[in-house]
Amino acid sequence: MTYPCTSYCSADAYDFEGLVATLRAKGLEPEFCDDALHLHIGSEADTGHIYIFPYGSVVFWGVTPEQTQIHLALIHTHAIKPLETFVSDTCVYRFGKETHIIEEEDEVILGSKDPFLMLSFSYGMSQSVKLAVFENTTTKTIQKSKDLPEELAQKGAIRMSRQKLSKKIGALFAERHSINLHSDLLDTPEFFWKRPSYEAYYHMCASYLDITTRTSILNQRLSVLHELYGMLSDELKHLHSSRLEWIIILLIVMEVVMSILDFTHKG
Repeated sequence: MTYPCTSYCSADAYDFEGLVATLRAKGLEPEFCDDALHLHIGSEADTGHIYIFPYGSVVFWGVTPEQTQIHLALIHTHAIKPLETFVSDTCVYRFGKETHIIEEEDEVILGSKDPFLMLSFSYGMSQSVKLAVFENTTTKTIQKSKDLPEELAQKGAIRMSRQKLSKKIGALFAERHSINLHSDLLDTPEFFWKRPSYEAYYHMCASYLDITTRTSILNQRLSVLHELYGMLSDELKHLHSSRLEWIIILLIVMEVVMSILDFTHKG
């Protein structure tokens, strides 16, 4: 028998302190697993598992779609910088003799009901949807700015006011800084430093979700943002320099005119 497994990224982060208080007020008993929060729901015979991560991701194992939406909405009440559109991914799982993944079927086979085994896979799944948020954001940012290099190549300048250009530079810098700030989330979690016997399962999931390859592509996109940022910064400096040159020329013209008027007056 197979069960659903769904992962979401709905925010930049979750307020764990407030979330734990809310969950306990609802009669639930969240458990900390290092930096993650583990929640049992359902009966003993048919228990679902929810793993919540501080960077705005949550993974549901064996939870019905209805219960998933109820708990996701509850968790989202403690979202920090919530996303307008949630990113999600789904697969199925079942229990078997040996833990492995059938990639063609998007099916995870778990060798036991060990919650730490599920958590090991959940780390990879949570990172994957978080990475998808970064991918979507950088793609949109690059798309919004893609016409600027073409305009600069064709016209030799960007027809944009200094204020708008400054805002564009600020947006690019903020985007690049935000992703760089969170890039450590895609590293091997500290959870496995203390539990190395589970690390192989995390890497199995990370390989299945192509996290290493996607991270490399993301870094290439960040390099594009860096180049755009540098190009626009140079253009802004050029505009500022040109403005100063025109001010100097205007002052020189005014001085010449005043000298001529003074000479004419004396004559």
